[in-house]
Amino acid sequence: MTGPLDGLKIVEMQGLGPAPLAGQFLADLGAEVTLITRKSGQADPADINTRGKRSIALNLKTGEGIDIALDLVARSDVLIEGFRPGVMERMGLGPQDCLKANPRLIYGRMTGWGQDGPLAQTAGHDINYLGLTGFLQAIGPKDGVPHPPLNIGADYAGGTMFLLFGIMAALYERDRSGQGQVVDAAMVDGASALMALIHGWIARGAWSETREANLLDGGAPFYRAYECADGKFLAVGPLEPQFFAELVRRADLPEDHEASQYGSATWPDRREAYAALFRQKTRDDWAAIFEGSDACATPVLGWSEAPQHPHMAARGTFYDADGVTQAAPAPRFSRSAPDRPAPPPAPGGDTASVLEGLGYDEDRIAALRAAGVLT
Repeated sequence: MTGPLDGLKIVEMQGLGPAPLAGQFLADLGAEVTLITRKSGQADPADINTRGKRSIALNLKTGEGIDIALDLVARSDVLIEGFRPGVMERMGLGPQDCLKANPRLIYGRMTGWGQDGPLAQTAGHDINYLGLTGFLQAIGPKDGVPHPPLNIGADYAGGTMFLLFGIMAALYERDRSGQGQVVDAAMVDGASALMALIHGWIARGAWSETREANLLDGGAPFYRAYECADGKFLAVGPLEPQFFAELVRRADLPEDHEASQYGSATWPDRREAYAALFRQKTRDDWAAIFEGSDACATPVLGWSEAPQHPHMAARGTFYDADGVTQAAPAPRFSRSAPDRPAPPPAPGGDTASVLEGLGYDEDRIAALRAAGVLT
């Protein structure tokens, strides 16, 4: 692997959701990520979160399995785990155990509720975490129920990204202190932190808790999606006056709308008027009208359409591997650009090579396999 993280060694405990995505992003940028999985199996090209990683299958219910995991930890920079609080401790792989094996280790913990608090041991998912932050209440039609933004808001934005941010901050601090530490990344914390701008607007009285009454929640007629004649949609978002003026000109809207763009009393009627206007042409007709302009009006593409859009294709934002369309590594780097990620490994497919790298010989590996330590 090449990339800006070449030389960084990560141990990742097999899990679901935001922790595996964090490991994927680190591997995408050149880190050596070793995934500890429960059982060996067949490679799945669609398991995108494991691309670029190595995989070792260990029976962590055995003392020797734990010893091997600690051997890996001792030679690594970062550990990532996404279990409920206490699970790793009960296995013998908690922070105290791992930092004893490697005092420079950055121990990254990913949970929804956090390592402590009344809900720490409670099950939950993205929609639940967003529900407690105020985030979910703000999304959806004013006369309907809140809409979950897939699992992006808490799992990936509030979880994965803050775990990565914490890991990188801890690695930077380690360069000065020489010491590792624990990173407690909770989705409720990260999702709440993402809403700093909204909290500021609330404090100024510039944001209503009523849905579709605000600048960014579909309340503004110049920041929402509209249905077109063919049942497809157009995303309209010219927030700045000069960009809104371009929308007015190209869509043939009334010129006097420019002067009163931010007059919220006009918004309900204008939403209806704009909706009627955009239903007069197909999505692609409108896209052609706005193409290359600063009107901030773009087609809403389907999953299968997005990779084919000329801009996305020109940047190589997506690529196909073994028939699976997936996003290329991001962001881009001017000097240390990473290679295209290796395909997802077979679970446990790298067990022997990982152990050899730890100094285990063939006889020892065979004995561990016979004892059921290697699964």
